[in-house]
Amino acid sequence: MGKALLSRWLADGIAAESLFVRDPRPADWLTRVEGIHLNEPFPDQPAGIVIATRPPDVDKILPSLEAYGGGGTLIMSIAASKPLSLFEAHFSKGTPVVRAMPNLPATVGAAITAYVTNGKLSDDQKALFVRLITCVGTVVEMPEEDLLPIVTALSGAGPAYVFAMAEAFAAAGLELGLPEDLSHELAIKMIAGAGRMLAEPEADATGFRVAVTSKGGTTEAGMLEFMADEHGIQDLVKRTVEAAALRCGEISGQQRHQDPADLKVIKD
Repeated sequence: MGKALLSRWLADGIAAESLFVRDPRPADWLTRVEGIHLNEPFPDQPAGIVIATRPPDVDKILPSLEAYGGGGTLIMSIAASKPLSLFEAHFSKGTPVVRAMPNLPATVGAAITAYVTNGKLSDDQKALFVRLITCVGTVVEMPEEDLLPIVTALSGAGPAYVFAMAEAFAAAGLELGLPEDLSHELAIKMIAGAGRMLAEPEADATGFRVAVTSKGGTTEAGMLEFMADEHGIQDLVKRTVEAAALRCGEISGQQRHQDPADLKVIKD
């Protein structure tokens, strides 16, 4: 995810010379990025610090960043399952903190990123965060942090579910007689094409499904299995997201939020 963000920032015109990257084991691609400050000391008061390390490593690196607390530097975390309280405990009072959950389509500029703040951001700091994150897609501001485990389970982990569905369709085609390469191509391009339709303004998933499902036709025959009351796609997805949300909540110490809430969406 760090690679996706850095690549998009550079493509969006952010000067490489303004970016400082700390990585004890930099990948080859990172060492070839011209202009960035790789493993050099940070400025005394950078505008923002993005914590893009693996979640298990967050506690290890926070002590080295404590000096940047106090308000002048925006702390932005994209580490899954790490709550705002963890960062507030490491940084001095008044430190502005954002916890964000982007997903893998950030690598192609099509992410959906949900975020929550600790309420300490200035208007300029919030604008900075939005500018940085909309480089990789769409942003959704969450009203409460306890919604993030559900977001993590749905949109954060969701691409993996879609990839698994592509594998399942390809495998079904193969088992029913299609050549392996053809079945794989059909499954991948079918999902990609449907995704492009859903990405259009005013897209309506239910309307699309109804339009393509002719009464008594082949699609309807498949949908009767796909959307069966028991063990159909809706039941499977609910159980999948619930299991992932429960695990995320256990890791972060947050509980599932039960009440609906209005969300503010910022598009790229």
